[in-house]
Amino acid sequence: MTGTVFDLAVVGAGPAGLSAAVVAAETGLRVALIDAGSQTGGQYWRHPDEDHLDTFPQPEDTGHHHWGHYRDLRDRLRRQIATGRVDHRGGRQVWRTDRPGDAADFVLRTTAVAGRDGASPDDRAVRARRVVLAPGAYDRQLPVPGWTLPGVMAAGGVQAMLKANQVRAGRRAVVAGTGPFLLSVAAGLARAGVEVVAVCEANALSRWAATPVRALQEPGKLLEGVGYAATFVRGRIPLRTRTVVTRIAGEGRVSHVTIGRVDAAGRVRPGSERTIEADLVALGWGFTPQLELVVGAGARTRVDVDGSLVAVVDADQRTSVPGIYAAGEATGIGGAVQSCAEGELAALAAAVDAGFGVPSARARALRRRVARGRRFAVGMHRASPVPAAWSTWLEDDTLVCRCEEVPVSAVRRTVGDLAADDARDVRVTARPGMGMCQGRVCGFALSCLVSEQTGRSTAAVDLEPLVRRPVGTPIRVADLAALAPVAVPVAPAAPDDAIAPAGVAPADLAASGKESS
Repeated sequence: MTGTVFDLAVVGAGPAGLSAAVVAAETGLRVALIDAGSQTGGQYWRHPDEDHLDTFPQPEDTGHHHWGHYRDLRDRLRRQIATGRVDHRGGRQVWRTDRPGDAADFVLRTTAVAGRDGASPDDRAVRARRVVLAPGAYDRQLPVPGWTLPGVMAAGGVQAMLKANQVRAGRRAVVAGTGPFLLSVAAGLARAGVEVVAVCEANALSRWAATPVRALQEPGKLLEGVGYAATFVRGRIPLRTRTVVTRIAGEGRVSHVTIGRVDAAGRVRPGSERTIEADLVALGWGFTPQLELVVGAGARTRVDVDGSLVAVVDADQRTSVPGIYAAGEATGIGGAVQSCAEGELAALAAAVDAGFGVPSARARALRRRVARGRRFAVGMHRASPVPAAWSTWLEDDTLVCRCEEVPVSAVRRTVGDLAADDARDVRVTARPGMGMCQGRVCGFALSCLVSEQTGRSTAAVDLEPLVRRPVGTPIRVADLAALAPVAVPVAPAAPDDAIAPAGVAPADLAASGKESS
C-alpha cells in the first residue's frame, strides 16, 4: 500500500489497540494496525500459534480471562481486514512518530521485529492522519540480592510462557511482590502442575478495606478473586501477607529463597526470615507503562498514584498533541476491561475528529465505564503500593542495572559523593539504564533510590528523561539508511558551527552514519 494515507494508525494490538482498530474501522475509518506480535491479543491475550491451536489446551481452559471477548474482537477484525478497511501489520515495531514540517499527516517509522526486513523502504513508513498509541506495559521490577540468577523471572514472563507455549518455567515456585496479578500467576502455575510453595504479598489485604467503595467499582474482579481463592484452597497454596523475598541463592541457578515478614513500611522484622527451597521465583511489583512513543511525540505526562509515568488524556482519550490519542496502560495501569473501553473511546473520538458521526450515547457510556475503572485502579494502587522501605533489603553489591552491572553502592556513591540530584544525572555518570533495555527494567528502582537519597519526591520531570529517546526501540543501521529515499521535508541545513535543533530529522540521522539503540 505504498503512498496510502490511513485515516487512523493504531499502535499495539492488545486489548486497547485491538478494540480501537475494530471500532474505528466499523465506524468507517481506514485503519492501519501495527503490532510487534505476529498475531493479535497482546500480552494479556497471549496464546499459542493459531495455526496449531488444536495441539494445545484451549486458551479458555488455561486461565485466559475474557477469552470470549477476544474471539469476538478477533473475528470482527478479520471481517474488516477482508473488506480492506484494516491493514494489519504484525511483526513490526514503531520506533518513531514524526509530523514532518507543516504536514498534516503523521509518519510512523517501523522496523521488523526479527530477521531481515522484507518491506520496501517506503512501506516501512506508515502515514496516517491520526494515531492511537496503545503500547501496553511491562513488568515493574525491584532488585533484591540474587535476582540475576537463572530461575528468577518477572511474573508476567512466567505467565507469558504458560499462555503462549504451555511451558512451565520451574517445578517448585515462589511468587512474590504485590498486587492481584500475583494471584493470577500463582493460580496459573498451580493449574499447570507446578508446586507453588509460597505467594508472598508485601502488603496486608486489610489495605483494601481503606477503599471499599473503589473496590466495588469492578465486581468482575471480585469474582476473579473468588476463583483464585478456590484454586489456592484446592492446591493448598500458602498466601503470606506482609512477606517479601529478601534474598535468592543458588549455584548456577535458583535453589533457595529467603523470605521475611515486614512492617507497614516494608522493613524486615528481626527474626522473621526463613529459607525455603525453590527453582523458580516469579517477581511482580505491578507494571510500568511503555511510554517511549508517547513522550517522543511530545505528549504531556504525569505521575500516577502508583508512581508510574502516564500519558495525560482528556475525557475522550485525546493527548495534548492534536491528532494523537492514548489508550490502555499508557494512561494508567487499570487492566484489560478498562483498556478495551479506553480503546473504543479513543476510536470514537478519532472518528468524531475526522468528521464521522458516532452515537453520542455510546460515547457517554464508555466515559462512565472508563471513570469507574479508574476509580477502581486508584483503590488497587493504594492497596498494593511498593513498600516505602524496600531499599533496606538491598546490599551494597546488589545489582540495580543488570545490563551494565551497576550495583547499589555505585548509585548511592554517585548521589552522595558526586552530587547527582536526579536519575538522569546518575544514569549518565554511573551508567544504570544505559544498556540494551535502556532503563526499562531498572528505571523505576533507580528513580526511587535517587529520590530516597536526595529527599525529593519523584515527579514527571524526573521520569521523562528515562524514557525520552529519538529511537523508541533497538533498530538496525539499515533502518536509518533506508529513510533516505522517503520523501520527507527537511529543514535547511544549519551552519557547521551551529547547534543542531532538538527535533533533528531522522533522515539527518541516517546521513550521519551513527547507530542507534
